[in-house]
Amino acid sequence: MKTKNFYLQGASILCLFATLLLAPACKKGFLDKPRQGVVPATQFWVTQADATSAVNAMYANLHEWTNIAFAPIAVESMGSDDAEKGSSPDDASFMNDFDTFTASSTEGQISDFWGGEYRTINLANQILDNVPAINMDASLKSRYLAEAKFIRAYAYFRLVRAFGDVPLRLHVPKDPSEYNIPRTPKDQVWAAIESDLTDAASVLPQTYDATNVGHVTKGAALALHAKAALYQKKWADVVSLTNEVSGLGYSLFPNFEKMFRVENKNNSESIFEIQNELIPGKPDESNSQYSQVQGVRGVTGGGWGFNVPTQDLVDAFEPGDPRLNATIIFRGTTTAEGDAIPLAGDNPRYNYKSYVPFSMYVSGFNEGAQQDKIVLRYADVLLMNAEANNELGNTAAALASLEMVRARARGANAGVLPEVTTTDQGALRTAIYHERRVELAMEFDRYFDVIRQGRGAEVFGPKGWKANKNEVWPIPQTEIDLSAGVITQNPGY
Repeated sequence: MKTKNFYLQGASILCLFATLLLAPACKKGFLDKPRQGVVPATQFWVTQADATSAVNAMYANLHEWTNIAFAPIAVESMGSDDAEKGSSPDDASFMNDFDTFTASSTEGQISDFWGGEYRTINLANQILDNVPAINMDASLKSRYLAEAKFIRAYAYFRLVRAFGDVPLRLHVPKDPSEYNIPRTPKDQVWAAIESDLTDAASVLPQTYDATNVGHVTKGAALALHAKAALYQKKWADVVSLTNEVSGLGYSLFPNFEKMFRVENKNNSESIFEIQNELIPGKPDESNSQYSQVQGVRGVTGGGWGFNVPTQDLVDAFEPGDPRLNATIIFRGTTTAEGDAIPLAGDNPRYNYKSYVPFSMYVSGFNEGAQQDKIVLRYADVLLMNAEANNELGNTAAALASLEMVRARARGANAGVLPEVTTTDQGALRTAIYHERRVELAMEFDRYFDVIRQGRGAEVFGPKGWKANKNEVWPIPQTEIDLSAGVITQNPGY
């Protein structure tokens, strides 16, 4: 089955969109010449093909550097107790500032993350503003608009949990007064996220044909909505939304380690994943560096060795839990795919979930360019359901969802991972928190999970985390400066 290459036209369309935004400020001179490969603004947003190109560009942007590589690792992973910088000690040492909570508002990765998410929002907003006027198939138009609402909600989800209050843009600015806007209270941002996801879920299909695999689905909208509700402690909504997802036919993939391999993209457990592909002869379009920056350092076909698992994460796994060796590549071992990891090296451990077998490396391409990034999967939905049910006092339902996840991990080995049977709400809460950590390790959720659970000082305090400050990262100073102070800084920075 071949997935659709969303990124084939991505670079040119992204350039086009920049041209569209800047066009009103441009003046034509005698040296001006038409840019090759760029459609004039007056000729775009006219046909169904234009709408399709815009949607493809929106998806292409999801695996751009600031959306999937260094900046997300810094902002969404480094603060946790699951990961540390990795690579060599003197390589990108600024990443350590995220691990110790000393990153300042001038740190480039914070600015990159902010910019990457607002670029995503801009692409979605252009679709939502312009596609309604295109004369095209009505059903496809509705679907494209729903997909754009999901992607916009996903970007705002990432922003609000990282920064708290952020400027809320739901349209492309048309008037100068609309460019420089202040931060919107996070409750209003959450409400906009939920509104977009409600709208998207009402339109999006449950599945697609083979040529459209990778487009967002109804299940993706419901699952992300459940996650947004989880962060707001809307427990009844979480239960309702996750139950609805469970009725859509998802199932836990039998082999935990194989779930993350290239040959099992878009499997039965995957609800939404960012599509990456190695296109023969086109290295510039095969541009995902998600796997490359985390790959095993010092071997051909490996990578740069950043975002490595900690010993603290190793110690969190219960004895015999097979997910340990399916989550972490240990130095001096051989992977299930037959790659021998050198005993000597800069790092004792690497992220197995981003790994691509070395034999799949193609010279001239980014290592692991074909590896997708799973954003939402069914195990996460089950654990959200367990957590919410426990908070509501629905112990039996909570235990049932928790056991489904543990049973898959346990497999045929009945001697490991005993079934959790406690009916004490506090003890069950602790068990669910533990399960989220080991099941979803290295998937960029742990840091924000601990904070939303109110355990930041307890878990991250030894690393330098401070209450009433480090619940969020600093707003990029560049944004404050460009706004002339309209955008304000988070407390403590």
